[in-house]
Amino acid sequence: MSGHIPSTGANGDSGLPPEQLPTASGPLTGHTPAETPAPPRTNQFLTELLRSSWITTVLAVVAAMIVGGILMAATNDQVRTTSAYFFARPGDMLAAIWNSVYGGYEALFRGAVFNSRVADFGAQIRPLTNTLGFAAPLIAAGLGVALAFRVGLFNIGGRGQILIACAFAGLVTFNLDLPMIIQLPLTLIVGIAGGALWGGIVGLLKARTGAHEVILTIMLNYVAYYLVTWMVRTPGLLQRPAGDQPISSATPANAQFPELFGPQFPLLDLGFVFVIAATVFVWWLMERSSLGFRLRAVGENPHAARAAGISVPRMYVYAMLFAGGLAGLAGMNQIQGAVTTGFDGLIDSGIGFDAITVALLGRSRPWGVFAAGILFGALKSGSFTMQASQGIPVDIVLVVQALIVLFIAAPPLVRTIFFLPKSEAERAAKDRAKAAKKAVAA
Repeated sequence: MSGHIPSTGANGDSGLPPEQLPTASGPLTGHTPAETPAPPRTNQFLTELLRSSWITTVLAVVAAMIVGGILMAATNDQVRTTSAYFFARPGDMLAAIWNSVYGGYEALFRGAVFNSRVADFGAQIRPLTNTLGFAAPLIAAGLGVALAFRVGLFNIGGRGQILIACAFAGLVTFNLDLPMIIQLPLTLIVGIAGGALWGGIVGLLKARTGAHEVILTIMLNYVAYYLVTWMVRTPGLLQRPAGDQPISSATPANAQFPELFGPQFPLLDLGFVFVIAATVFVWWLMERSSLGFRLRAVGENPHAARAAGISVPRMYVYAMLFAGGLAGLAGMNQIQGAVTTGFDGLIDSGIGFDAITVALLGRSRPWGVFAAGILFGALKSGSFTMQASQGIPVDIVLVVQALIVLFIAAPPLVRTIFFLPKSEAERAAKDRAKAAKKAVAA
């Protein structure tokens, strides 16, 4: 009989060789149970892709745009009017919602990237050049914040560093009458040096006294603001000659950045080229140089870096010198390119604080900061068209920017909203929590 099972002996031995003994996981055969097949490589690739930080960043922007669209619809007069008879004619309200959201983001695109409603090609691409012009100081200041982040420092002093950079440039070079080939780079160098000096004060105080850089930078922001405000009100310092207004002299023509593509694109000037060069420099410094390795080591673990022979206080000074110099470059983009008619204590235009959001969105990586700065430049450039053509308040764009930072700061929230797999760090933390719970229960 083919299904016969051999009888067992007196001692319970079946008489079968060990490899043919029945098991709980397999039949009475000579074959071992099949192993669970590995998941397809395509699935592994998609899983790792969905866990990547840049996917989370992109979806954070998408989530912020969705919330921004909801706010556009909620503040639209036509939507509120049609909502009164929604149950009678729901199509009217849905059409009003679509028109408000589509019209708002179409105006944003038209004001930031490409305007298809004009015939001239130069006028069509002018929004893109405006975006790059608005992005230049944001990228420069964001690089300074991101570099400090990589070293474990929270640089909130971009505003003060920008103001002091502008004051240095105004005091040293505005009264000179030199050829452009000398005065333009001299003004740029002096401004960068002024910002580096103001940032270096923070690094030196932290290195020598252990004072917290957040407190130092906030206090120095106030010092810089009131100092520059006093200087533009004092004749003989920065105040415009033969004037009684609290404003500096205009930037000399020989110190102004020339437009890259002529007067038709006034916001895109040579300053953007310097910003690209600064991005390349920061990338090389942090990723390829020995100094960058020491800076990153201090940011990862200052105690281990000190044990390895790295001077942690010196790295703090270097980091803040670089961060202040990059903020100084942002200030020079302001007074040598965007605002050449004179400046006061508000010349930073919020760039010093917006740079923190740019650095966060860019994950503190140079090219990430570059892309984030262009995104924020596009939001700023397009917001004016949104307000002019659709009546959408500029504040909506500011809310979108704030929501981007909120979602960037909470990756688990983004993963939950879009049903993404947990990252390796989140899974490890969950496993540790379970292990700790079991240990307590035991």
